[in-house]
Amino acid sequence: MAPFKTLDDLPADLTGKRVLVRVDLNVPMEGASVTDDTRLRAMLPTVLDLSDRGAIVLLLSHFGRPKGQVRPDMSTARLVMPLSRLTGRSVRFVEDCQGPEAERALMTMLPGNIGILENTRFHAGEEKNDPELARAMAALGDFYVNDAFSAAHRAHASTEGVAHLLPSFAGRAMEAELKALERALGDPERPVAAVVGGAKVSTKLAVLGHLVGKVDHLIIGGGMANTFLAARGVDVGKSLCEHELTGEANAIFEQAEAARCTIHLPYDVVVAKAFAPNPPSIRTCNVHEVGADEMILDIGPAAVEALSDVLKTCRTLVWNGPLGAFETPPFDEATVALAKTAAALTKEGSLVSVAGGGDTVAALNHAGVADDFSFVSVAGGAFLEWMEGRALPGVAALRKEQETDESR
Repeated sequence: MAPFKTLDDLPADLTGKRVLVRVDLNVPMEGASVTDDTRLRAMLPTVLDLSDRGAIVLLLSHFGRPKGQVRPDMSTARLVMPLSRLTGRSVRFVEDCQGPEAERALMTMLPGNIGILENTRFHAGEEKNDPELARAMAALGDFYVNDAFSAAHRAHASTEGVAHLLPSFAGRAMEAELKALERALGDPERPVAAVVGGAKVSTKLAVLGHLVGKVDHLIIGGGMANTFLAARGVDVGKSLCEHELTGEANAIFEQAEAARCTIHLPYDVVVAKAFAPNPPSIRTCNVHEVGADEMILDIGPAAVEALSDVLKTCRTLVWNGPLGAFETPPFDEATVALAKTAAALTKEGSLVSVAGGGDTVAALNHAGVADDFSFVSVAGGAFLEWMEGRALPGVAALRKEQETDESR
């Protein structure tokens, strides 16, 4: 049985019941238009399911960083029309997310209606997980559904506090995310590979330290790989490199050896004297042949081929971060090539592939393979904290609710 309850555990008939649904409406906008509606589309299955069952659906979300101030430019009222268009239903704006004003608005809502409550962060107590604010929010609902994995790493009143005060459930997007993550690192089919890229080791030390005890193959790319190469005595020239962290890199090598995890670093690389699109000085060379005036900007084709062979032996893949400076051609070639291999293996059924993080999603979209991975998480910070092995308060609160229910 799942360690958290889902919408399937709610009554089939919710006529007139108020369901507080924590969603992530924090989408980029230009004027009145949403420029990327991925997060809005992700919550549709939950919102429409509850509405179809007759629930009064009340959407709770933050929007921007108003820091406890009421900011009209950060009002969730701006999302009413975009959400109405996506759902094909009328969506109502409720001018607070707690208190008598919200309560009055709710009195006139009918079964099946959808309402967007005002920005939770207009209250200073939201980010402090203030118990009084959580109680005031909970007073508006009969049930609580969390469908915002991307905000689950924050212990805020609307993500964690309310979950302890009402019968709590995971929404469809949260359920899919947690099931995918469980397949990737919780109880994966082995062998397991992890691709970890990005610019700096310092931002991913905790991720790497956790993964070496969880996976069989750890593939390190991006600027991070340069720090690991430097720790192995390779002269990386002018490459982005955190030389002060070579000690930490060596400690991760030792942890990996003890855990029987193989760390894969590139042995051929793409270098240039200038970081610019298609520079004239670009060449591919062995890692030991990088010039003092050159910088490593991608891993080379021989390394990509070797890594593709590694993936062909694996059953599970977790991917976070690009292998090179993928936003600048031609330093996107390694990321695109390995992503296409992973996608092909997933399509033929030999690999479960889970990817997450902003740069990663952009890189997989750029490679045209995001839809071919088993699961792509749009959560940034929450995905990274999960990869670090940390408990996510918003998820833990759902699990805790189940335990208290069962112990009654």
